[in-house]
Amino acid sequence: MYESDLEANVKNLVERLKKRSYRPLPARRTYIPKDEKSKRPLGIPAYEDKLVQMALKQLLEAIYEQDLLDHSYGFRPKRSMHDALKRVTYIMERKKMEYVVDADISGFFNHVDHDWLMKFLNKRIGDPNIHRLVKRMLIAGIQEDGKFEPTEEGTPQGSAVSPLLANIYLHYVLDLWFEVAVKKQLRGQAEMVRFADDFVCMFQYKDDAERFYYALLKRLVKFNLTVAEEKTKIIRFGRFAESARRKAGLGKPETFDFLGFTHYCGKSRTGSYRIKRKTSRKKFRQKVKAFDEWMKQERHKKLALTIPKVRAKLMGHYRYYGITDNFMSIKAFAYLAQKSMYKWLNRRSQRQSYTKEEFYDRVVHWKLPKPRIYVNIYN
Repeated sequence: MYESDLEANVKNLVERLKKRSYRPLPARRTYIPKDEKSKRPLGIPAYEDKLVQMALKQLLEAIYEQDLLDHSYGFRPKRSMHDALKRVTYIMERKKMEYVVDADISGFFNHVDHDWLMKFLNKRIGDPNIHRLVKRMLIAGIQEDGKFEPTEEGTPQGSAVSPLLANIYLHYVLDLWFEVAVKKQLRGQAEMVRFADDFVCMFQYKDDAERFYYALLKRLVKFNLTVAEEKTKIIRFGRFAESARRKAGLGKPETFDFLGFTHYCGKSRTGSYRIKRKTSRKKFRQKVKAFDEWMKQERHKKLALTIPKVRAKLMGHYRYYGITDNFMSIKAFAYLAQKSMYKWLNRRSQRQSYTKEEFYDRVVHWKLPKPRIYVNIYN
């Protein structure tokens, strides 16, 4: 075990870094659920490689944090998904935005072009040792079922430095291009909010939104990326969307998903326009299914060990999804989580089973956290 003689191993690592002989091992591939139908590959690095990645991340962060633009929120210090959602709210409610381009980059992390990434790094970092280290990490490869797979493109998810490299890549491919080139050619207002490879662009005029979309397709191809066209759309969205749709006989305004939430046009208590959110249907089903499968695995363990984990899982869900206007979604999740508990705990044995009344008495005794709103989107 590397940790058993950590001091000596780290000393040896430092020497190899100085001599430029350090080479990362292939990452071990594992899979986690992405949605109901697919799984996301993760590359789990060796312990020593994690140490190098963390050090490199700190170095690159110190350089690039001052460069990355304000509309980029993903994997940055003191920025969160909730901050990105608050920014979308501010833009859609305070500015003259009427159209949204909801775009999805296909398999972004698997298709980052190594040559382009190294060119981007060269714009800010002149040290060839850093270039060499990054390059070796990118081409270290993947180990799966005892077989080695080369990594000729992409940056493996699971690496500590991968999200930052992704931010650097999209800083040049998307962010600067949008601010410096795109906005100058538009006749109205336009704003972007990006969290890693998930982004939404908002426009005042439809023709600006359409022009941007077709320019985006060409732009991404240049850098080895493509848009998932079946997941990408231009929609009318904003304070006049409801009246415009009604006049056209089209029903309610369309919605878009961003960071696990479905965004829809709504009204405040006084009747003024507001952008509202609820847990997206896809994410809701995914979270319920994940809890149910986890509960199935836990059913034979001692309740004294399982219940604290249940509390933690519920709190984690509430703290992310418990935002303004989304109470009904988290309440529904709480109900289905308890239903899952009742189902699986009753399958342990006849002696340990509960009636419904007994179970809900136990729920009170277990002091499971109740759903509530934790994040005020206007705060």
